[in-house]
Amino acid sequence: MSSPELDTVRLQRTLPATPEEVFDAWTSPEVLARWWGPSPTWSSPGCEVDLRVGGRYRLRVTDDDGRVYAVGGEYREVDRPHRLVYTWCWEGANGPDPGHVSVVTVEFLGDPDGTTVVLEHRQLASEDSRSAHAAGWIGALDNLAKKIFVGGDSADTDGPA
Repeated sequence: MSSPELDTVRLQRTLPATPEEVFDAWTSPEVLARWWGPSPTWSSPGCEVDLRVGGRYRLRVTDDDGRVYAVGGEYREVDRPHRLVYTWCWEGANGPDPGHVSVVTVEFLGDPDGTTVVLEHRQLASEDSRSAHAAGWIGALDNLAKKIFVGGDSADTDGPA
């Protein structure tokens, strides 16, 4: 599946914070553990981040039934506070398309209202995976806005990128 319409999620959210603050929330293991996940009721048993090109990360989240989901990958680009590019791969049997490697690009664009986060997740395995990841990222952006920055516009999807 190579059509960008089917294998890419593109979202944006404006947060009431500086690009440095939002970038740091996206890359600090302690802060990630407070917001990362698709639902406000899910919790994180911990996150690991080696923030450098070639460094690895691992994010874990526990759902309402106690199942733990883990995703990890490698940083391809780290340009604080402007941009992150990293691979994305679900571990184990949980998560959409475990073992499939996709790519996430996150830009942190400063503007008069704060920072607009532009997230693009591409090379997803299927349309179902695209839908699942879109829902997950919208939930995660909601958590970031509400749990860390207390505000921010609703996530906007630009549709297929």
